[in-house]
Parts: sequence; structure tokens; C-alpha cells
Amino acid sequence: MRARFTGKTVVLGITGSIAAYKACEIASRLVELGASVIPVLTRSARELVGPATLEAITGNRVLLEMFEPLQNPEIEHIAVARRADLFLIAPATANILAKAAHGIADDWLSTTLLATRAPLLFAPAMNTLMYSHPATQANIALLAARGAAFVGPGTGRLACGDEGPGRLADIPYILEAAAMAITRDKDLAGRRVLITSGANHEPIDPVRFIGNASSGRMGRALALEALCRGARVCLIAGPSDVALPDAAEVISVRTAAEMHDAVMERLDQYDILIGAAAVADYRSAAVEQAKIKRTGPLTLSLVPNADIIAEAAGRRRPGQIIAGFAAETENVPENAAAKLAAKGLDLILANRVGGADCAIGAEDSEAWLIRAGHAPQSLGRASKSDIARRLVDAAAGMLPGRDTLS
Repeated sequence: MRARFTGKTVVLGITGSIAAYKACEIASRLVELGASVIPVLTRSARELVGPATLEAITGNRVLLEMFEPLQNPEIEHIAVARRADLFLIAPATANILAKAAHGIADDWLSTTLLATRAPLLFAPAMNTLMYSHPATQANIALLAARGAAFVGPGTGRLACGDEGPGRLADIPYILEAAAMAITRDKDLAGRRVLITSGANHEPIDPVRFIGNASSGRMGRALALEALCRGARVCLIAGPSDVALPDAAEVISVRTAAEMHDAVMERLDQYDILIGAAAVADYRSAAVEQAKIKRTGPLTLSLVPNADIIAEAAGRRRPGQIIAGFAAETENVPENAAAKLAAKGLDLILANRVGGADCAIGAEDSEAWLIRAGHAPQSLGRASKSDIARRLVDAAAGMLPGRDTLS
């Protein structure tokens, strides 16, 4: 996700919600991702968080008033409006939503929202009754119709003690939404991408299972890459260690059979299928109904599961792209190329596993991209987000009318 923010300018508008203190972490995370963050505090927000903290985090002056003494023309509201790559309002109160919806410009933030043509992303945070009020909902609908994006709110216990919608969205979800909003190239707009992710757990009794190891990080990275580029994404996800993107449709499964059925039920609706899950190759021939007691050596009878990606390739419609993964311990590109041919895939991403440097769940891996009829392309050792970008690039380039790969 770092590549989405590096060198970009994000104006972080902070308004007078009790959640304003969380803006400090949002600013910090954006800076870590490579963005230049310009914080803006409304008068109400200044009662909750201090400018000095935000200036220390961002290294930029906090904007407060329209007509401050000795104001630098370079951070005047029109100049900032033109320079911004994204306006993120987090937290966004009912007040700022009303001002933005109706063109009221009575402070620095509301005035600059009128002047900017950068993408707008609002993260609402307020009392449940205020959020659900017809006026607030009408303002949100009006802003959304004009192209503004929203993330959250979450649902739960609020600072006032009420229960319901109104909590500021979790910060990882805000950052994901910001990455989607700041990405201008929507080359997958109107396209649908189906991704399998995570592991499978094949039960052998009520408390034990067998399966392949997977953290789910690769599936998450692929989903976020496709979402940033404008696609509608469905993740069919087995057990994993990471939270999946909030903007994706997530179908949770456990076994390979459940994953198979979920894929086949949806396959015809999608332009691209990427099989990134560590699908369990085998399952127990018989699942014991009672917990197996440890009395000595245990012999399991295993039967093979369906080959989901191969079956999908055999059923694909014209113009549909099917991409798979190959985790190999040796002869990585050669074994992956053989797998691509045997399964009839359009693309395969091969990565080396095994050993401390190639552990499953690591943030990067050694990888190769292989397209049918082409020599393997080494990606070197790359982050999972970079691998996701390269794979989605390749799959998008093979869509009908867009075959840009040589």
C-alpha cells in the first residue's frame, strides 16, 4: 500500500468528534506510508487535540484559521486545495457533512472543500441518533452522489454510552479507503474480480484438522490492489491471520469443499479469478464424531479434494482470466510452468517457500510470474503488495481488448 501514498499530499481534516484523538494515529500511519500530511483542525477539534502533537507527527504546520497573522501564501487554502491528492476528513461530524453538502464555507476546512477537486473521503463519527437523523443521511447521500467516498462508521458502544452506528471506522479500514480514493487510475472500473484466500481446515474429529499453512496476506494484498483500481471484489476466504479489506465482499469458508462450491457458484459472474488460497489437497475419508483419544500411533485414510483452479479453468467462459499460485520448495519456475500447463491457466504466480527467508506469512517472498506461452519472469524478492500489483497488472492486460503483454 506504500506505493499508493509515496510522494502524495493528504489533507487531514479533523473535526470536533470525541474520536479526534485517533487522528494522531491516522496521521502517523499516513506519514509511515510516505504521504505528506497537512493537518487541519476546526475550532471544536482544538478542544480535543493539540496542534503541537500533529505538527510533531507530520512535520507540517497545522492549519487553524482562515486569516492567521503572518500566514504563508503557500499554505493558503486555494494553494493547498490545488496541491492535495486527497482530502480525508477523519473524524467527520454531522456539522462538516452538512457544510460540505450545502456549500457552507465559514472556516478553513469547509472553504477549502469547496475549492478542491481532489478526491474526498469522509470517516463519520458521531452519536447514533445524529448519524441516523434524516438530515445527516440526506447529506451523506448528496455527497456520495457528487463522488465523495465514505468509510464507516462502525457499530458498537459509543463514548456517550449509546449502542449503535456512529463509531469512527477502524484505522486500517480508513487507510484502505484512503488508498482506494487516492488512486486515480481505475483501469478495472466495471470489472469483477474473484479471489480465493487463506487456508482450509479439513476436520478429522470435532477438535482436530489437517490443512495447508496460509496467513491470508497475499489474498488481502490482491483484493486491496483490485479495489484500488476500481474493481468489485469478492474474497472467498478460509481461515487466515489478517483482517480482510472492508470494501470487499467476503464469503467465509472452512473446508476445500466449501471453497469449491462458493467459487463455482460465482465463477460466471466474474472477469478474473485469482486462486491465492492454500487449498487443502486431501481430506479425511471419514470424520470421527467423537474426539479421537491418544492411545498410540494413528493412521488416517485421506482422499483428494477437488482441484478448484483447474476445474475453474476448464469451465471458464471466453475472455475470462484464470490465475493461480504455485508454492514450491525447489525448481520453482519450472514446476510452476508445468502446473500452469497441466491446469490450463492463463497466469501463475510462483513463489519459493521453506526456510527462514521464505516462511509462509512473511511480508515478502521470491517470486516469478509466468504467462502461458512465455518464459518465466523473475520478480526477485518482492513485497506481497508489489507481487499483487504485478499479478493484477498481468491479468488486467489479458482482458479482451487490453492484451498489452508481449
